[in-house]
Amino acid sequence: MTTEYFDVLIVGAGLSGVGAAHHLTRRCPGKTYAILEARDAIGGTWDLFRYPGIRSDSDMYTLGYAFKPWRQAKAIADGPSILNYVRETATEAGVDEHIRFRHKVRSAAWSSETASWTVQAERVDTGETVEIACGFLYMCAGYYAYDAGYTPDFEGTERFKGTIVHPQHWPEDLDYAGKRVVVIGSGATAVTIVPEMAKTAAHVTMLQRSPTYVVSRPAEDGLANWMRAKLPAMTAYGVTRWKNVLITMLFFNLARKKPEKTKERLISLVRDQLPKDYDVETHFTPRYNPWDQRLCLVPDADLFDSIRNGSASVVTDHIETFTENGLKLKSGRTLEADIVVTATGLRMQLLSGMEVVVDGRSVDLAKGFSYKGMMFSDVPNMASAFGYTNASWTLKADLTSEYVCRLLNHMDRAGMDICMPHLDQPDMAAVPWLDFSSGYVQRAMDKFPKQGTKAPWKVHQNYALDLAALRLGKLDDGVMRFWRKRAKAAA
Repeated sequence: MTTEYFDVLIVGAGLSGVGAAHHLTRRCPGKTYAILEARDAIGGTWDLFRYPGIRSDSDMYTLGYAFKPWRQAKAIADGPSILNYVRETATEAGVDEHIRFRHKVRSAAWSSETASWTVQAERVDTGETVEIACGFLYMCAGYYAYDAGYTPDFEGTERFKGTIVHPQHWPEDLDYAGKRVVVIGSGATAVTIVPEMAKTAAHVTMLQRSPTYVVSRPAEDGLANWMRAKLPAMTAYGVTRWKNVLITMLFFNLARKKPEKTKERLISLVRDQLPKDYDVETHFTPRYNPWDQRLCLVPDADLFDSIRNGSASVVTDHIETFTENGLKLKSGRTLEADIVVTATGLRMQLLSGMEVVVDGRSVDLAKGFSYKGMMFSDVPNMASAFGYTNASWTLKADLTSEYVCRLLNHMDRAGMDICMPHLDQPDMAAVPWLDFSSGYVQRAMDKFPKQGTKAPWKVHQNYALDLAALRLGKLDDGVMRFWRKRAKAAA
């Protein structure tokens, strides 16, 4: 088997991977690289998901790349527009010429002797195995499994005569016009699907076990659009980006310091959007504090509009069983349906399920610690892009890519081949990598690395702190170890 070699191998050609390649091209122009993508298209999440109304749940001034202005009027953008933005970025930077499509990464084995990873990928179109070696492995494949989403084991699904659909694999030919639809779930996907399907369906019911915080926000940022007309594109974009970052940070900190007041204010905003006799207490008052789970963003109050005009409704109850014609709930109520959408979540997956081997030893990353939320203790020359839970994904992905480029350039200047974060405090307390109560997070945290209680092992959900640590902080910080490969040292 012939093994190609690249200085850097990026896994994933979605929002993170394309951004990583762009940073690498600009900041490390002498480095060779390739991108392995399991699917046959650029875009990742924004190419995979095709459900009605697919859109961002962050504003595009922070979900967009730091180096490429978002130029459209809508700040809360639809999926196809975001996909075009990602693909346009790939084309502009020549990133698309480096992508190997239909390459599903299965394993990565590190050799300290050669200071390289040997990655085995399966060609999903032919079934053959391909080996590619690299000096640095950068995982940008997201945080969830693409093959299937999470669906609970509902009783009686085999009896249901209608159609059951998971949003992650939406049928192109699904006709829901004039149909009765039940959407199971109350997260970002559900609140997106419900008002969109309600435009043509006979009726859409959002069936939830418990409420989620739902916040309405204008689809367009008036100030951003005004500045874009008056100022240079990058200036207007940068100002809007920082405005939105600071507002989000302020709101998050307020929610953590004064949860009851924040909760009261959020529920009050919901009451303003719904009829006076609507049961907000039952359907829109969560049992947890704001930001214990991610807030759901709805543009221009579209979910509340569909509830007000009667095309959609919310039911808070538990499912007892599917029936031939719908669902029977534990309260005794029945919901008739022609189509049931199981917007019940994702299956989180670390590094796309890739097996990791270091010098012949299989590594269980869940037993180690996360360094700066992007590298793994005692795993050399590897980083992973993972965004924020309380802000947009790309804010952290951009910073991570900048840091990786700094790291590579530092090693070149110092004549080093290997970098590896090492925890020399065996008594450091371990806490879950994500402090989030959402079901999809809790189901997976035992498979993810731990975080510590202090830097650099603490995972900050704070853009300002990460900006200081990743863009300005010391690379040789006493935790990150550097050395030359064994063969070079011996020579």
